[in-house]
Formats: sequence, structure tokens, C-alpha cells
Amino acid sequence: MTKKLIRLFPPASEQIDIKGLYLAHKIHLLGSCESPFVYANFLSSLDGRIALEDAVEGSTFVPKHLTSVSDFGLFMELHAQADCLITHGGYLRALSQGHLGNILQIKDAELMAWRHEHGLKAQPAVIIASASLDFPMHESLLNTSQPVYIATGKNADPERVDYWQRQGFTVLFTGADQLVQGAALVHELGKLGYRSIYLIAGPQMLDTMIQEHQLSRLYLTITHQLLGGKDFRTLLTGSVLGQEGNLSLEALFLEQNPAPEAGQFFMQFSARSKNGTIDTD
Repeated sequence: MTKKLIRLFPPASEQIDIKGLYLAHKIHLLGSCESPFVYANFLSSLDGRIALEDAVEGSTFVPKHLTSVSDFGLFMELHAQADCLITHGGYLRALSQGHLGNILQIKDAELMAWRHEHGLKAQPAVIIASASLDFPMHESLLNTSQPVYIATGKNADPERVDYWQRQGFTVLFTGADQLVQGAALVHELGKLGYRSIYLIAGPQMLDTMIQEHQLSRLYLTITHQLLGGKDFRTLLTGSVLGQEGNLSLEALFLEQNPAPEAGQFFMQFSARSKNGTIDTD
């Protein structure tokens, strides 16, 4: 039986099925090549942790008890509506070491059928943002028909650039120095024909997209847990934001789970558009 959510905003007290909640947003229709729709999704504890760091191994991981079937299902509904995914070299390194699971492909038959019915390719393209260009290419990206691009800055190590180009990958130069910049990357992806862009790249990419007014929508799940830990990652790690950080709440849902499982909020915010106003699509 499909789980029910309680809609808290808007309007209050309405119950709705969790399955299909985000597919109904039709994100794949909201952007254009001239102005792609850029959206991100994060899972956070009540004390603001999105991941923990292993200080000994120098790796980042998400505790299993922080995740849930409901959250992952909605994460994949957002995945299914993307023309392309933006990830980063750190994720590829963690994936190769077994610290994180593979979220680069859609494997659910219903979601694959949904993409086909709505005119989307079998799998979204993958863009790997990296300043160092030092990461292993995951075998799943070599065994599918997914287009794969590597994004870096104009001052990236030319030997690493040459290495990836010799491997047959297109390198996009989307930053003035070594780091990838949000506006330049979105512009290049629009030129490639991508209209719906899903960020699964972590705090640094979210920061540049917000700073440069490229983020259209933020999805945020807050699980009713206090995670703790001295070494952790949060939603943002960059400089202090001004009005760029102002968001507008579009929807808020509550999932109530019986103890000892934690409940969670599913939240949807509009971010500032490229002209500085709040997007309300």
C-alpha cells in the first residue's frame, strides 16, 4: 500500500500519496535550452548534517539510518525528470572506494517507462565537475549509452585534460581558474540541449549555483533525527550569502513513521532566478 503524506502547506491537513509526488511536478517541461531549470535535492538531519566525515580515512559517508525508502524514492523521481545530472570528482572517488552507492543510473522499471513515455532518453547525461580532474571513471558510465562530460576551469592541469580527452570524453571549460562556476556551466549545458539539470554534486556546487542565481528549485528532506558527530558536512560551506540565499516555500509535507523510525519533512523551495526575483513555476 502506498504511504500517505500529510500536506502542511498548502493547504493544511490534506493527505496525498507519496508515490508520484515529485513526478507530478513535470520538471522536464519547466526549462529551455536558453534558460535551463536547475534543481537540487538534499537530505538533512535536524542538526543540519547531510553527511559525516571519517577523519582517519578522509572519506565522507551518509549513515544508513539517516536515509529512508521514502526519501530515496522521491530522490529517484527527481532523477527521472532530468536531462542531465551534475556530480563531482569527489563522489566518483567515494563510489570507487565503496563509501557511497551508485546513483548515476535509473534502474526502476516504472521510472524508466515514465522517461520513455515523456520523450526523455533512457538515462540522463552525466556531468562530472572537478578542479583536479583526479578521479576514476565508474564502470557503469562506461557500460551505458549515457553521454558523459567533464567540467573544469580554464586553468586546469593540461596533462589531466589531455588524459580525459584521450579517453574520449569531452571536457567543458566552465570556470575562470580551476573551479567550475555555476553560470558558465549552465550556459554550456543549455548549448548542448539540456533543459532540466539535477544537482547531485554536494555543497560546493550548490553554493556556486545560488551565488550566481542559477538555482531554480531546492528540494529538502529533513529527517526527525539528531545525528551529532564532530566531523560533518552541511548544506553549504561557502561564503556568507545575502539576498541570494532567500528562498520561498512552495510545499511542505509530513511523513509520520512509528517509533523507532524517524518521521521526516519533505520541503520544496523556489530559489532566486537569474534576474534576482523569486521563481514561482
